[in-house]
Amino acid sequence: MRLDIESLEREHVLTHAVLVDPQKRTQAGGEIWNRDGEIVEVAYDGSCAAPTEVPRVDLKGLFLAPGLVDVHVHFREPGQEYKEDIESGSRAAAAGGFTSVVMMPNTEPALDHASVVRSVLERGRDVGLCDIQCAGALTLGRAGESLAEYEDLRAAGASALTDDGSPVVDTVLMRRALEHASMLGLVAMVHSEEKALSRGGHMHEGYWSTQLGIPGIPAACEEIGVARDVLLARETGAALHVAHVSTRGAVDILRLAKREWKVDVTAEATPHHLELTDRELVDYSPDFKMNPPLRTEEDRKAVLEGVVDGTLDCIATDHAPHAPMEKDLEFERAPVGVIGLETAFAVAHSALVATKRLTLADLVVRMSLAPARRFGLPGGCLEAGAPASFAILDPKERWRVSADLLQSKSRNCPFLGRTLRGRVVATIYRGQLVHQAPAPTEPLAQVR
Repeated sequence: MRLDIESLEREHVLTHAVLVDPQKRTQAGGEIWNRDGEIVEVAYDGSCAAPTEVPRVDLKGLFLAPGLVDVHVHFREPGQEYKEDIESGSRAAAAGGFTSVVMMPNTEPALDHASVVRSVLERGRDVGLCDIQCAGALTLGRAGESLAEYEDLRAAGASALTDDGSPVVDTVLMRRALEHASMLGLVAMVHSEEKALSRGGHMHEGYWSTQLGIPGIPAACEEIGVARDVLLARETGAALHVAHVSTRGAVDILRLAKREWKVDVTAEATPHHLELTDRELVDYSPDFKMNPPLRTEEDRKAVLEGVVDGTLDCIATDHAPHAPMEKDLEFERAPVGVIGLETAFAVAHSALVATKRLTLADLVVRMSLAPARRFGLPGGCLEAGAPASFAILDPKERWRVSADLLQSKSRNCPFLGRTLRGRVVATIYRGQLVHQAPAPTEPLAQVR
């Protein structure tokens, strides 16, 4: 369904929507009155108090949720803008219903100095399609040798600290990083990996790596890393966030850490680890090459269950664009990483809501409220005073993922050609319409 609007007035009411409130975990008909980019009133099962002259926008029974929040994206600016830049990444985010994202620091130069952080945040404000946040580097140059200046990074606006893409191999240095981050009230996001075990590997170590003759990366590589980082967080009292969890063992360790050890730890799953397994690599396509790699069906089910029971608090895309000339190589030479902003909601909805594992409100908790709260980001709720940033959703629409629909500069999407259930119809960022999906083209676009 396409909305019959091209833009929104400074003040308006969104009406006839099904409001998805992640705080109350409810869905109900209602209206939202917005003015100057903020919510004035949320009215459930009735009319808001906006004057009659305020324009009404009829959402025709579509679902309205807080804008989605992704705490793990790679927009490649500065340094590798040919893959993605803040403008194209913001367009991709808007197309996926995301109104707040956190950029990772593996740029060139790395986001390890306050001046680079400030320039990225300023560029995001200039583009103005979503809230651009960024994580500062844990170590200078992400080299794992000396700590960055955390206080300067925080003052510049960094939302978290991470060397994502690389683990901090030196355990003593990692402990110091957690101690310093804790003193400043910053969350440390970790890419948990035992490099000695992953070295030389290109996919999950198991049946399919043996069949395909590709060097493997064992599940223990991730699980050893998660165990070390969780134990260090328990010892230091630091706030820890574990990125892109992919194995059953890692989920089990995190469940133990949260329930028994009471560690201040959160974790995320990616849409591709919810839906895909290492069997996808049978054709050697680099579009299925990522780190951590796709794992077994047993691991996939464990990650799904971790999201359902809350062990994995967030769904984050790890949106990692690469130019076609880089991905169009032999499998072992191609870089790791896939894009995912534009398909994230549909993949997660297909895996979790369409299968009745979660309600739509619970999915919005994991894709909006939980990440916003953990990292202190704007949005995540429907209440007066909150940003008027929304994802307008049609959970019933089926749509085929095609390259011409993608806003990202890159095309390394593992879901190209697949039909997904659930679509972001439009995205509103601080009161402005920043994306509207084209009308569905498939004959059976609606599921009744």
